Amino acid sequence: MQSIFGTDGIRGKFNEEITYSLAYKVGYALGSTLVKKSPILIGRDTRISGDILLQAITKGINESGNKFINLGICPTPAIPFLIKHQGLSGGIMISASHNPPEYNGLKIFDHNGQKITKNFENKIQKFIKETNPNISVPSKVIPLNTNINLMDIYIKSLIQTMGGENLSGFKIILDTCYGSATACAKEIFQSLGADVRVINDSKNGLKINMKCGSTNLEPLKKALEESHADMGFSFDGDADRVIGIDSKGNVLDGDHILFLWGRELMEQKILTNNLLISTQMANLGFEKAWEKIGGILYRTDVGDKYVHDAIKEKKAVLGGEQSGHILSKINNFSGDGILTALQISKYCKKKNINLNDWLKSSFEPFPQKLTNINFNFNKLNPKTKILIDQTIENFQAIYSDNCRVFIRPSGTEPVMRILVEAKNHKEVHSLSNKITNKLFLEINKIIN
Repeated sequence: MQSIFGTDGIRGKFNEEITYSLAYKVGYALGSTLVKKSPILIGRDTRISGDILLQAITKGINESGNKFINLGICPTPAIPFLIKHQGLSGGIMISASHNPPEYNGLKIFDHNGQKITKNFENKIQKFIKETNPNISVPSKVIPLNTNINLMDIYIKSLIQTMGGENLSGFKIILDTCYGSATACAKEIFQSLGADVRVINDSKNGLKINMKCGSTNLEPLKKALEESHADMGFSFDGDADRVIGIDSKGNVLDGDHILFLWGRELMEQKILTNNLLISTQMANLGFEKAWEKIGGILYRTDVGDKYVHDAIKEKKAVLGGEQSGHILSKINNFSGDGILTALQISKYCKKKNINLNDWLKSSFEPFPQKLTNINFNFNKLNPKTKILIDQTIENFQAIYSDNCRVFIRPSGTEPVMRILVEAKNHKEVHSLSNKITNKLFLEINKIIN
């Protein structure tokens, strides 16, 4: 049986890969395998399919003999924080993160508030395989009570990370992208004294991530231009990542966040071995600039769980991904877009500097081009996978101090991602087109 788990839980199109039956089995499997028998916490983003999947999971948990608490619409990081804070046995977030509305997914957490290990995934997979067949979808969705008090605890915890610093005098725009951040982002920033404007702020699961949010920054750039705000932050569907924009429309991605935040921690001498953890997608310009100031950048495979594992292994205090998924010691290394946005805002206030000037002091990124080939690597047989892996390795050998190629199958979508970066745009485009076309032909030769 092919693994149902990708780089970040289980994900796919609703009613295709992600079904009522699968969600029921996951709930039943989790409820049956967790050692601790305190309730399981469940949250979701705004997707329409979230309700029916919630029904399925809770039915499975109930029939396993366990109990659940429904947090309702919430950011993903609220789940791991509250599991630990309340001593719960585990949790599930129903979300497909930055993917379009027709997708959904299940992110599973253990009693420590950590995403479950590979061994735990295998245990759940085995349980699901042995569980009885398809479960019929109920004709009517029964509304479940939500626990508002727990959400308040999470909100207060974020405000406390400011250490008493407020954001008065700052005009900030938030793009909550019709997703999880609509549940609390505005309230948090306003309570800290910021002048806040929110765009794409209704809980609309039909529009989640559509032409907005951290994967489409144009609405935020336009709002910043119109409002003459100091800065803006754009979240993804489940608010575990964020991308910032300064007052001039410049982008503060995960690489810049790590560089600027990391430099502050380096100066405070609390950055273990001056080490930052990031992935193979991190910009080469970031790596070179970080090394120039005495830092070390350790790269992992793509996916926050790999970053998390490396942070633990290397005893690092900060890591993340270019996509804006940042893991810090502040909240036990759970990616939280709202927390990250607050910390960036806090540093600007403490340093008495605007984001535009702070960003100017960051590194000069190398031009990058990311191209996708529509291709489902995960559905190939093992022999074909090996041949394609060898082909990819040959292409990635094209590397020098000023040029880098990284190719990988997506863990969340049926595409192959090709990243090319070099010192100038012309070289990037030329090399990217050449590699993409050649790789496409080589893959077709192997599979046909």
